Amino acid sequence: MSFFVRAMRESDIERVMTIAASLAEAPHWPREAYIAAIAPDSTLRRVALVAQFADGVAGFVVASVLAPQSELESIAVTSTAQRQGVATALLRELTGELSASGVEELLLELRASNARAADFYEQYGFMPAGRRRSYYQDPVEDALLLRLNLPKNKS
Repeated sequence: MSFFVRAMRESDIERVMTIAASLAEAPHWPREAYIAAIAPDSTLRRVALVAQFADGVAGFVVASVLAPQSELESIAVTSTAQRQGVATALLRELTGELSASGVEELLLELRASNARAADFYEQYGFMPAGRRRSYYQDPVEDALLLRLNLPKNKS
């Protein structure tokens, strides 16, 4: 299946929310949070991208930007599109865009028990950066903090 990565649009938000709701690990944001993520005049700058397949959006990523750092806030791919390179393509596009805008490191946190995600991020080049004890609720669990150093923009 072929797909491409593009900027998230307001018309994508219902589908993005459906994807997030279908995955227990994904944050379940209200519509207003996604609207703010794509608003050009938002107080906090964000990069929001989707993976577009012929039959619709099958994944998305959102990161907040406070250069020289950025935080990966959410990344999710439908169960049917997983293991097809969608998350990698979303991250590649995101890190390229962040690097071009002067971001030097991308941070994220995830549940300590989420070994599959930890392996994915490690393969992408993220390194351990710390741990937040009892950060998550339902169930109470530590958060692993990971960091990816981005190449400096050569402008």
